[in-house]
Amino acid sequence: MGKKITTLRDLIGAIKDKASQSKAAFISKPSSFSLHLAVLRATTHAPSSPLDDHHISSLLTLGDSSRATASSLIVIIMDRLHRTGDSTVALKCLLIIHQIIKRGPFILQDQLSIFPATGGRNYLKLSAFSDGATASRFTISAWIRFYSRYIESLLYTSRILGYFLSSSSSSCNTDEKISTFLNSDLIRDVDSLVQLIEETVKLPDSLLLDGNKLLYEVIGLLSSDYLSTVNELLIRLSEFKERLSCLSFGDSVELSFILKRLEGCKERLSVLFSVKKPSTELLWCSVSELSLKIDDLKVDFSKRKLITFEKSSESARFNNRVMKFGDSVQFSSGRYEMTNLPMIVEGRN
Repeated sequence: MGKKITTLRDLIGAIKDKASQSKAAFISKPSSFSLHLAVLRATTHAPSSPLDDHHISSLLTLGDSSRATASSLIVIIMDRLHRTGDSTVALKCLLIIHQIIKRGPFILQDQLSIFPATGGRNYLKLSAFSDGATASRFTISAWIRFYSRYIESLLYTSRILGYFLSSSSSSCNTDEKISTFLNSDLIRDVDSLVQLIEETVKLPDSLLLDGNKLLYEVIGLLSSDYLSTVNELLIRLSEFKERLSCLSFGDSVELSFILKRLEGCKERLSVLFSVKKPSTELLWCSVSELSLKIDDLKVDFSKRKLITFEKSSESARFNNRVMKFGDSVQFSSGRYEMTNLPMIVEGRN
C-alpha cells in the first residue's frame, strides 16, 4: 500500500510540475519566462530525484548576467519557496540558495545578500513550515525548519565577515587583512562564526535519512561549511595569540565566554562530523591553549588590581594615622602645629 501511495504522490507531483510550467508560460513576462522555467525544473516535486547539477549550473549561468536578471531570479526562487507546502520542493529551494552561496557568481550572491530590501534575519519565513502528508515528510519538515535557520545564520555570518563563507568565488586575503583589524572587530568575527556552529549543532536528532538523497546533499554542504568555518576561526584565534598582551580585561572576558560556547559544541560536532581532520584537531588545541592563556591573563589583571588596591589602602591608613596622631595630642603653642602642617599635607598627597 505504501508503495502505491508513493507512486500516486509522484504522479500528483508530476502533474503539479506540469501545471506550474503552464501557469508560468501564461503569467510570466517574456524576459522572465526562462528564469521561471529554470527554477521549476530544478525544484520538481519528485522526492527520489536529487538536485540535477545541470539544472543548478543553468540557474547560476542565468544569474550571471545583469543585476536586474539576478534580482529577478532571486525573487522567483524565494517566491517558489514561500508559496510551496511541499517538503521536497522547499528542501530543493533551500539547496539552491545554499549552492548560490557556495558557488554562485558574485552578482547573484550580491542580490541574495540584500534580499529582502527591508533586511532582517528571518526572511526565509519557514519557522512554522510543516508538511504532514506522511510521517517521513513530517520528519523532513523539521529538517527544513532547521536548514532555513542555518542558511539565515550563514548569510548573517557572511555579512559580518564581508564575504560569503565557503564560497569558491571569495578571493579575500584574509591573513593579511586580519592583522589590521581592531580587537573588537576580531571578537565580532569570532562570535559570528561561533553562532554559525551553534546553529549547526541544532541539526535534528533523527539522523535516519532513509536514503533521502536531498538530505545527504544537505549534510555534505554542512560538512563543507564546517571546515571553512574552522579555517576562519583558526586564522583569527592565531591572531589573538599574538595580541594577548594588549587585550583589555573586558576583551579577554568576552573572548573567554565565546570560546566556552565553542567548546560546548565540541561533543555534538564530533557526532555529526565523525571524520577527523587536521584542521579540526588544531582548532580544539588552539581553543584550549588560548583559553588557558586568557585565564592566566585574567589572574594577572586581578593581581595588579589587588596590588593597586592594597597600595591605595595602605596610603589611606597612613594618612589616617597621621591625622589621628595630630588630633589626639593637644599643644598649647601653635608653633608646632604650624611647623607640622606641611608634613600633614604632604602625607595626604
